Amino acid sequence: MPQLSIYIDEKTLRQLQIAAKIEKLSISKYVTQKLNESIHAKWPEGFGDLYGSIKDDSFTIDKMDGFKLDARRETL
Repeated sequence: MPQLSIYIDEKTLRQLQIAAKIEKLSISKYVTQKLNESIHAKWPEGFGDLYGSIKDDSFTIDKMDGFKLDARRETL
């Protein structure tokens, strides 16, 4: 199995050790699991079909009163 070396600060290492311990995994297995979740993250099947599927009067879009309350921005 390939190996990977990384450089992390002490604070991150401590947090990683604690998180792996909570999950009852080695640091290597914990990091592998988290990387796989991140790399292979996707919406559940059928998620897109949910858009617009709720018919309820309590779901309304607030009307904006223009941009009067926006903060002034510096012109670049």
